Formats: sequence, C-alpha cells, structure tokens
Amino acid sequence: MSLDNNIPVQLVDPPGTPPDGEGSVQVHLDPEIDIGQAQVFAIYGKGGIGKSTTSSNLSVAFSKLGKRVIQIGCDPKHDSTFTLTKALMPTVIDALEEVEFHSEELQIEDFVHEGYNGVMCVEAGGPPAGTGCGGYVVGQTVKLLKQHHLLEDSDVVIFDVLGDVVCGGFASPLQHAERALVVTANDFDSIFAMNRIAAAIGAKSKNYKVRLGGVIANRSEATDEIDRFNDAVGLKRLAHFPALDVIRRSRLKKCTLFEMEPCEGLEEVQQEYLNLAESLLRGIEPQEVTPMKDRDLFDFLGFD
Repeated sequence: MSLDNNIPVQLVDPPGTPPDGEGSVQVHLDPEIDIGQAQVFAIYGKGGIGKSTTSSNLSVAFSKLGKRVIQIGCDPKHDSTFTLTKALMPTVIDALEEVEFHSEELQIEDFVHEGYNGVMCVEAGGPPAGTGCGGYVVGQTVKLLKQHHLLEDSDVVIFDVLGDVVCGGFASPLQHAERALVVTANDFDSIFAMNRIAAAIGAKSKNYKVRLGGVIANRSEATDEIDRFNDAVGLKRLAHFPALDVIRRSRLKKCTLFEMEPCEGLEEVQQEYLNLAESLLRGIEPQEVTPMKDRDLFDFLGFD
C-alpha cells in the first residue's frame, strides 16, 4: 500500500506472530529507505523531560568536534530545533503541501535549514491532531533527505522523537537508528516511561539494527533512583545534566548552551555534552536490557 506522498508502507503485520512482538500492529517502512553510513541516534524520553534541549546541545557538541550533523525533529509541534535556528521552522509536511505533495518539486532549502555552528535542521511535522500517523512523516523525511543526497554528506543524524513510545508510528525512527538514547529524570514518571521505551527498543531490535545505548540523566541533582533502576534492568548512565538555571534560560533566549554568556556551571555542562558526543562517536556497546512488568516496576519505585 502507498500513500499519495509516495511513502511505501505496510499498515499491519502479516498473519501470524508479528515480528515486533505479540499484539503489535506496526508501520513498516520500505527497507530501501536507508540512511547509509552516518551514525544515527534516536532520542526518547517522557514528554517534557528535555529531549529537544538535549538533542540540540548534543548536535552542537558533535559539530564542535568537526562532524556534519542533521537533527530531525519528529514532533508535530515542530519545536525541536528552534534553539539552533532561533525560529519555528516550516515542516516537511508544510513544504509538501505547498507543492501538493509532488516531492520532486521540492528544493533542499524548502525543508532543510542551517542552524548554529552548521547543524542542519529538519522538522518533520506531522498530521493534524487525532488523524494519521507520525511514522509516515518520518519515512517521507528520510526519503527526501536521501533523494537530495544530504545523508551521504552527513556524519551524524539525530532523531528527536515525540514523548513516550505510544504507537508503532512514533517508534519508526528506531527503524533507522543505530543507537537509541533515553533522557530521564530521577523521578517516578520519567523512569516508568524509560522502562516502556526500553521495551519498545527491544521489540524493534528483533528486526532492525537499533540497540539501546544508554541513559541521559537530566534536570536532576541526584541520580540514585535512576542508577538503582539501571542496575536492576541492565542499563547504564552515559551523562548527567543537573537542573541548572542556565539551561532554562537558554531556552528562553532561543539558543543553545554553547552560545550563552559565561556563568556558574555553564562550562561544566558544555564539557559534559562534549564528553557525551565523543563517547558516542567512539561507539558505545549495546546494552542488554530486561524491562520490568508495569506492576513490578510500580512496586520497585516505592519512594520514601
């Protein structure tokens, strides 16, 4: 089956046990839509946890290390890249609508925008609320980037993904990524979401190369509950960004942390992003994770 905008998809799994697990009804993209040689990371986490802040600053860190970076925002709100571009950029869906979904008429500048320090920014956008599936849009975005040869000219691709994994469509970036990273805080809801995301990544890994790379602790002074959960399921913390006011102010100023005036704690958090980027470039071992059942996790996270 194909949509009008030429995204080859299979809406449901074939008869029998779905390859992504029992009960799965997934969006399957054309296997020929392949990103190529770039290192590809998908950033997940609970809604509002700071995925876009993390993605944008990590993109800049990669660029500071001399890498050519594309950041793809996968949220219909299209606000993933505004600290890089200083504005809400038109989405791939916006660009396609302008040419009545004749993608061959699009130019690169119609949907790719250069941000701070040369990071190339793309906002996939999505269907109107309550309609369609975001997975289709991710597929079309990757297809357009490939058609315009941007992927061949990139070293790193970052998918900044909407909230928790709630359907096969929003899990679709996992079909392209090599490593998935989870942003979390040291609280019940964030860790609960992280457990679900780990389960989704495990399901996708049965048929795709994606593996869980690790955890980024964000907006947390302590990491004791994150670390306790990680030890229990087989995860590892890759970086820790405390709840610094400079991070909040950078969002209000519509800029990345690497553009902020010197202040207390700024140099340390910049270096933490650079250290994280360096470790990801060197390659991180996939983590064999055994997610908990929801009820078991509920009991496990019995805070005082």
